[in-house]
Amino acid sequence: MINTGNDNIARIKRPARRRGVALAAISVLAVAAFVVRSKTRQAERANPPIGQFIEVDGIRLHYLERGQGQALVLLHGNGSMMEDFACSGLLDRAAENYRVIIFDRPGFGHSERPRNKIWTPIAQARLLQRALRQLEVEQAIVVGHSWGTLVALAMALEFPSYVRSLVLLSGYYYPSLRLDAALVAPPAIPVIGDLLRFTVSPLLGRAIWPAAVRRIFSPAAVSPRFAAFPVWMALRPSQLRAAAAESAMMVPSAMALCNRYRELTMPVAILAGAEDRIADAQHNSKRLHDELPQSDLRLTAGAGHMLHYLVPDEVMAAIDAVEEAAGLRQMPAPTRHAGMGRQPSMH
Repeated sequence: MINTGNDNIARIKRPARRRGVALAAISVLAVAAFVVRSKTRQAERANPPIGQFIEVDGIRLHYLERGQGQALVLLHGNGSMMEDFACSGLLDRAAENYRVIIFDRPGFGHSERPRNKIWTPIAQARLLQRALRQLEVEQAIVVGHSWGTLVALAMALEFPSYVRSLVLLSGYYYPSLRLDAALVAPPAIPVIGDLLRFTVSPLLGRAIWPAAVRRIFSPAAVSPRFAAFPVWMALRPSQLRAAAAESAMMVPSAMALCNRYRELTMPVAILAGAEDRIADAQHNSKRLHDELPQSDLRLTAGAGHMLHYLVPDEVMAAIDAVEEAAGLRQMPAPTRHAGMGRQPSMH
């Protein structure tokens, strides 16, 4: 005997159950969106621009300038902003002897990142070099950290006479399989990524923040200075999109640049944590050093990715060394590149 009445009831219940699940999901997303919007506004009120603005090709860039002397440009990594160099103390130390210029790279901090352009390292390098020209910088030492090293290298390759010397910190220089990059790339996907960025992604990001910070400092302890870093500024939807886009293009960006590294002739200092869990020092820093005869490699034992917090003295020593080498390079002396040894040093 067929029980059509129970079947009809079951068919009615299933759509009702699906509607209930859908309404619950919409409610959760709505609450998440409200929290994210509130946290974003709070973060921007608590962290107003600390520098000035310059417009280049219709794009508004946030920059900070401090000190006098030879121009020194600091380029932060993915997901970060100029406050990273300020929190680490590197800004104040460098400004004692150099004219330090820090940019919020496009899409980070308070700088714009138009969506009608793919912001490769070369695209960013061209934009920032034009900004430096507007600031009447004739030649600069360029320091890049993490993803910022790709922009620093792109600037040196595109404008070799403009970049006086390079200091590369914890860089990713050669393509390799990156599961971590794939995992954080979804917020850059159109439509779906927009939904994630304005709802769950910032909240998930905040939940895993402590573990992520421990990983970038590992095996060293997290520096107390990093507590001043504005977490929710880094988790705003606009910045998450920029970070996701850069994660997605990390491998192809390294692939596009790596065959040109031998074109570099200026002094180069390469610094890396020997136990960096983000960018393997042997695959990246040691290999780049082997390609560049004028480079100096400094590997720091017991250090991870955040060298500007962990060994600021080493970073400043590297900056001073490439500046000295750049000065000697312009002299017709047989001792050019003095101080930039070929043997890697371990500290």
